[in-house]
Amino acid sequence: MTKTAFLFPGQGSQSLGMGKELAEAYPEARKLFERANEILGFPLTRIMWEGPEEELKRTDRTQPAIFVNSAAAFHVLLQNNIKPEAAAGHSVGEYAALYAAGVFSFDEALRLVMIRSQAMQEAGEASPGGMSAILGLPEEDVRKVCEEVRRTGKGCVQVANLNSPGQIVVSGDPVGLDLARRLAHMTGAPKVVPLPVSGAWHSSLMKSAERRVAGALAEVPMSPPRFPVISNVTARPFENPEEIRRLLEAQICGAVRWEDSIRYLVENGVERFIEVGHGKVLSGLMRRIHRAAAVFQAGHPDAIAKLLAA
Repeated sequence: MTKTAFLFPGQGSQSLGMGKELAEAYPEARKLFERANEILGFPLTRIMWEGPEEELKRTDRTQPAIFVNSAAAFHVLLQNNIKPEAAAGHSVGEYAALYAAGVFSFDEALRLVMIRSQAMQEAGEASPGGMSAILGLPEEDVRKVCEEVRRTGKGCVQVANLNSPGQIVVSGDPVGLDLARRLAHMTGAPKVVPLPVSGAWHSSLMKSAERRVAGALAEVPMSPPRFPVISNVTARPFENPEEIRRLLEAQICGAVRWEDSIRYLVENGVERFIEVGHGKVLSGLMRRIHRAAAVFQAGHPDAIAKLLAA
């Protein structure tokens, strides 16, 4: 039997209209979207489906939208008897992966995501920064670039996402990012791409958000995962609720080790990967990390039909 892992996307996978056709096609998805509106106290689905797009791009709207969309797609897969043997989630996607594994309820998970997104939004406003993808350099060289920026004392920048071979995202303040861009080009990077984000996610500039998230995590009841969920921070399975709390806190300012997480799953026998949520961002990274894997999407009725027919 083919071993399957569910992959849950993070920020950057959102777009206007996400989840609308899922809600129209599947009653269980529609009920979850309606429940999300009740919990949040504002019409998340209206923002997701009608916009304005600028509001959907706000971190405190984007993260709940991505989580709810992934949770809805997950329930559709369960209804069709497609279940995972393991899971991983990119950044905020980790909350959907842990929800799928039964660690916390939908209501608690969504409240955590909302607190996380608000804390990060506010931290980004208090300490302006951004992120850039450095393409074509190995991890060692990117870390040397970050260390050189640190030595100059001009700005701050650090590795934020180790996404795939040749795609590493750095995060920091504007001065640090500009210096990192120039140093990366001098080191041989063919391309450095600024990302359309409103904060320096996964960097020390998120320290205030880390504290708020830690406080929220301490109050939420959690159960051990029903199947292995790979941590962004360690690229190994979460072991127990205490470790889940600690690593979700550390993830706010720490790097997302996505490539290592996927390699761990492959080394442990996973052959089929399903991107559970909107878009194809993780599917694209998957092909760069392990081209031989079978990769499917499950964020749209057509994609789910294709998966069921496979």
